[in-house]
Amino acid sequence: MGRSEKAKKETSAGGVVFRQTPNGIRFLLIKDPYKKWGLPKGHVDAGESFEQTADREVTEETGLDDLVLHGSLGEIDWHFRFRGRLIHKCCHFFLFEAPTGSPCPQAEEGILACKWFIYDDAVRTISYENARYILRQAGGIVADRFRKPDSGV
Repeated sequence: MGRSEKAKKETSAGGVVFRQTPNGIRFLLIKDPYKKWGLPKGHVDAGESFEQTADREVTEETGLDDLVLHGSLGEIDWHFRFRGRLIHKCCHFFLFEAPTGSPCPQAEEGILACKWFIYDDAVRTISYENARYILRQAGGIVADRFRKPDSGV
C-alpha cells in the first residue's frame, strides 16, 4: 500500500472519572484487553453527541451510572493498524465525577479491571502517553475546582 495509503478515520469519546473521598481525590483507570491501563472510551453511535457517547461508554465499561459531567478535556488522536488497515482515531474526552457506586469492569468488552488511584499513581500507571496527557488535563481542573486545603489531589 505504501505512502499513499489513506487511513480510515474513526471517532470515539470517553472520560476521566474522579471521586472525592475522605482521603482525597481518586481517579479511575481501566485495564483494557491488551492488559494496559487507560481510560474508558468507545465509538460514537449515530445521533449521539460526544458528551452522550462519553457518558454511555464510561457507564458501560465501568458500571458507574451516577456520573456528573464537568466539561471537556479536549481530544487526542493516533494512528494504528487493525486487521491490516491503517486507522486514524480521534477521541474526545470529558471530565466526570462519580459520587457513588462501585466500578465493575465490562468483561464482555474485554475490560479486565477498574481501579481507583490517587492522582500521582494514576499518572504513573496509565499506559498510553496521549491518555496521560488527558489525565493531566483532568488533574489540573480537579485540583483547581475541588481540592480542599489539606486534601492533596
